[in-house]
Amino acid sequence: MTEHSIISTAAGGESAQEASRRLVDGLLRPGAYPHPTRQVELLETHCAWVLLTGEFAFKIKKPVDFGFLDYSTLEKRRFFCQEEIRLNRRFAPQIYLDVVAIRGAPEQPHMEGEGPVLEYAVRMRQFPADGLLSQLAETGRLEAAHIDQMIERIADFHRTTGRAAPESEYGDPARIHHWVVENFEHVRSAISSAEDLQQLARLRQWVEQERVRLDALLHSRKRDGFIRECHGDLHLGNLTLIDGVVTLFDCIEFNPELRWIDVISEVAFLIMDLQERGYAGFANRFLNGYLQHTGDYEGIGVLPYYLVYRAAVRAKVAVLRAQQAAPASPVLRHARREYHEYASLAGQYTEPRRPALLITCGLSGSGKSTLAGQLCEQLGLIQLRSDLERKRLAGLAALDSSRSALGAGLYTPDQTEQTYRRLAQLAATVVGAGYTALVDATFLQRGHREMFRELAADRGVPFAILDCRAPEDELRRRIRQRQAAGADASEADLQVLDAQLAGREPLDGDETARAIRVDTAAPEHFAALLDELRQRALIDPG
Repeated sequence: MTEHSIISTAAGGESAQEASRRLVDGLLRPGAYPHPTRQVELLETHCAWVLLTGEFAFKIKKPVDFGFLDYSTLEKRRFFCQEEIRLNRRFAPQIYLDVVAIRGAPEQPHMEGEGPVLEYAVRMRQFPADGLLSQLAETGRLEAAHIDQMIERIADFHRTTGRAAPESEYGDPARIHHWVVENFEHVRSAISSAEDLQQLARLRQWVEQERVRLDALLHSRKRDGFIRECHGDLHLGNLTLIDGVVTLFDCIEFNPELRWIDVISEVAFLIMDLQERGYAGFANRFLNGYLQHTGDYEGIGVLPYYLVYRAAVRAKVAVLRAQQAAPASPVLRHARREYHEYASLAGQYTEPRRPALLITCGLSGSGKSTLAGQLCEQLGLIQLRSDLERKRLAGLAALDSSRSALGAGLYTPDQTEQTYRRLAQLAATVVGAGYTALVDATFLQRGHREMFRELAADRGVPFAILDCRAPEDELRRRIRQRQAAGADASEADLQVLDAQLAGREPLDGDETARAIRVDTAAPEHFAALLDELRQRALIDPG
């Protein structure tokens, strides 16, 4: 037990938890609702009861006080019900309807009935559980298209939501660290095995060291506006499909400090959740897609810190469930298993990484971006695309057309130099954060390739050139197909290809030694590339 009580006491000696449970039992009657109800289904979390009635779902907050969450009084539960409606309507107004009073006698409660108020509930429009992304993941139905929708919805939400003022306490590194450490303190009070305690101590030591190392970056994140009013509890269980559209719901309403957070903390929760469920490739896809949408590559410097934090949050939730479970129950066994899984995952995030710097080289249509995307999704590399960064420098979105003629507009020599310098800056950031950067650009000029070779040497990381090739007729076919689809950031057309063919500077002898030739038209090119990358120790051997 911590200093905060899981069970408070109601009048008459009955615990508030017991009274809450008795009330919920009374609400299992179909007649307790003002709308036609045939059957009531009950779901339970560590802090709430959810009653499913078919048309509507009613969420009742448990009378608990965990310190970070305090629902201990009726007035607090009413207030946080209202907050839940207000905050979740930001992204799910079709789900969140209103707050209703539960009235009547404790033995015969009624939603919107008469008599004294017994409790409050959030009324929501019920949606099918099989649309939850957690359910899709569990049943093997989670698809890349769902991840891409997640990227767009979350990146857009983060772009438009409120930003913490510089003078605000939200996002202060000391306050952030308080909540990171709070997880360990809560868990430490509930575990007893020497092995678990040693594991927890190692994690605690790591986050303390990271807090010191990241101090300047954490302060700059707040100063630069990356502390925003986020969802706060964004994992797959809080994402669902509504009419085929990925929809966020059930954000944190009970503590603004856990909602006004670094956007990368939110991203970390989803990455951690996907990885824990066995979807490492989708986790990598989500991270790269989010970074490409937002340009927030600096954020990966704090990503491991927040990954450990998020795994620790889930470990703490497992402990809370265990404390509420009956002895020797399946719920208790499941909670203990979950705790060890999340604690182990947190430990994996503290392991050092071996960064490298890879660049592509190839004509338009040679398959550079497709190859880079596949590598990054499978291996966890960070893709830096020249087509995106060129447009970002000009204030354009990925699919915006610059209407630039060959050698003009965004494609003047000066704009091209600015783009490569920006890519070099981003690559330095990525490598400095301990991740392998894969720079996706044509790199047809020797000077640009040399710029990145020197960067790798300065940073002391391995360097390689992925020399992407395909027959010229295939290049032209791919370019025509890409233009017709209109779904890519590249604006290269056949005229651009002709100019590239005339002006490219082939790899010299030294460059050839560092290059890996990839025939993207060959059926087995990807597997062969992976083997070569492993042989050169540019990726992990596994």
